[in-house]
Amino acid sequence: MVHMTSTPPRWAVRAAHLCALVTLPTGIWRLLLATGHTAGYTDAGYAGMDFTGWGAGYVLGLSVVSEAVALLSLGLVQPWGEVLPRWIPLWGGRPLPRFAVVVPAALGAVVLTVVWSPLVAWWALPHPDLTAHGSIVVGLLYLPLAAWGPLLGAVTVSYHRRRADVNPTVPSIITP
Repeated sequence: MVHMTSTPPRWAVRAAHLCALVTLPTGIWRLLLATGHTAGYTDAGYAGMDFTGWGAGYVLGLSVVSEAVALLSLGLVQPWGEVLPRWIPLWGGRPLPRFAVVVPAALGAVVLTVVWSPLVAWWALPHPDLTAHGSIVVGLLYLPLAAWGPLLGAVTVSYHRRRADVNPTVPSIITP
């Protein structure tokens, strides 16, 4: 059985779960688009976006990848984020180096914050391809993404602090 270095704070566990949840509304909306629903677009706007064929595959893939990346935040509060599961060939059972987890998570938090923060100004911008109701609904569906980066950043700091006491001489997957 794998034990964590210490138990993550309850707020960090909740924040990690929220990271996984904030991508769901937009993912569901994209699935509607891929299945032929205008989902708030005007008919001309929907036709212009071309959500058929490769366009449908793109929005489906974007939804799956977004949710998969968001689910990785759970590793910051779960044992598999500290020690790889034994079933993984060659590296299973080895501890993950703290910075091999913290650096990508911190960079991800910064990128997500930069990319999604402008959504707080959604209603100040014109959206001619969306209906009036569609603009409101799409804004509300995308607004949770503005919290993704800060939530991930907070969980990353918690992970880093918890793992700071780990003995640096413990073998990891990077050492041969």
